Amino acid sequence: MSNETKTPGAFGRLYQGLTTIDFVGRRKTWFTISIVVIVLGLGSLAVRGFNLGIEFKGGSSWEVLAPHSSISAMTSAVQKAGLTNPIIQKLGNDTYQVTSDINNLSATQQTAVTNQVADAMAKVAGVNSNQVSTSNVGPTWGGQITNRALEALIVFFIAVVAYISMRFEPKMAAAAFIAMMHDLLVTVGVYSVFGFQITPDTVIALLTILGYSLYDTVVVFDRVRDNTGSVLKGGEMTYSDMVNLSMNQTLARSINTSLVAILPVLSVLVVGAYILGATTLQNYGLALTVGLFSGAYSSIFIASPLLAWFKEREPRFRELAARVGQKAEHTVFTPAGYALQMSDVSRSTRGTMAGKAGTTAIQARARKQKRR
Repeated sequence: MSNETKTPGAFGRLYQGLTTIDFVGRRKTWFTISIVVIVLGLGSLAVRGFNLGIEFKGGSSWEVLAPHSSISAMTSAVQKAGLTNPIIQKLGNDTYQVTSDINNLSATQQTAVTNQVADAMAKVAGVNSNQVSTSNVGPTWGGQITNRALEALIVFFIAVVAYISMRFEPKMAAAAFIAMMHDLLVTVGVYSVFGFQITPDTVIALLTILGYSLYDTVVVFDRVRDNTGSVLKGGEMTYSDMVNLSMNQTLARSINTSLVAILPVLSVLVVGAYILGATTLQNYGLALTVGLFSGAYSSIFIASPLLAWFKEREPRFRELAARVGQKAEHTVFTPAGYALQMSDVSRSTRGTMAGKAGTTAIQARARKQKRR
C-alpha cells in the first residue's frame, strides 16, 4: 500500500487553510477597484444626491387596500390629482402606498391636494375616500430623523474604534475603521447611482452590515495577533507574509460567514419583495445585500492589506523584512521542498518566492502537528 499523502484539491486546500493567495502583495489592485467604485458613487452623490424617503425630507403619504389595481393605474390616478414625481409602492396584501413631498405648497393647497389624491385612489380601489389613510411628516421632523441617524452612525464608529484599540491595537482599529467607511461609501454610492430610496430601514440595515463586516475583520485580526506572537519569532517571514498566512488560514471561514449572511437576505429580497410583492422588505433587504457583499470584500481585501501596510512602516518590522530579504539572497525552498540558489532565479520573483517559502514551511509544520 502506498504511503504517499493524497494532495488535496482546490476546495480541500481552501478548507484546510493551505491556500497561498497573495492578498497583501496585490493590495494596489484591491484598493484601485474600491477607489473607482467609491469615486463613481461620490460623483453620483454630487450630481444626483439621495432619493430620501419622507421620513427624512418630510412629505405626505396615502395608503389604500386595492386588490384589483396596479402600480401603473395608481400612478396615473394620483398624477392627474396633482402630484408630481410620486412614489408608489405595493406593501403586500394588495395595499398601495403613495408618497410625495407637498410641503412647498401652502396649507390650503396641501389640504386640497391631499383630498384630491385620496379621492383618486379611492376611485381606483373602488372604495370610499374615508378608507384611504393619510399621514404627513413635516420638514422639521424629517431633519430630526436625519440627525438621529447620523448620531447613531457616529456613536457606532466611536464604540468600534475604542473596542478594537483596547482589544487589539490602534493600527488594527484604524484599518477596521477604514474598511467600515469603505462599506458605508460603497453602499450609499450604489443607492445614489441607482436612485434607491433611503428610509429608516436603510439606516438600520447599514448598522447591521457594518456589524457583519466588523465581525469578519475581527476574526482575521485575532488570527493575525496569534501569529504575531508565534510565527514572527522564527524570523522566517515578514509581517506582510504573516498577514497573508493568517488570511489564507481564515479564508474559508470568511467565505462561509459571508454566504450564511447573504443567502437568507437574498431570499428575503428576491422572494419576499419581488415575487410575493412585499415591498416593505425591499429597502431593508436591498441595503443588506449591497452592504454584505461590500463588507465581505472589505474584510478580505481591504482591512488586512491596510494593516500590513501600516505595520510594515514600523522600524522593528522593517528590520525583520531586511533580515528575511538577506536570507532570500542565498537560498529559498520552493513549495515542493527543493532548494534553489538565488542566482538561478530572477530578481523580480525573489520576494514572492521567499514569502511562499515561509508560508509553506509554517503550513507544513501545522499539517505535521495535526497528524500527530
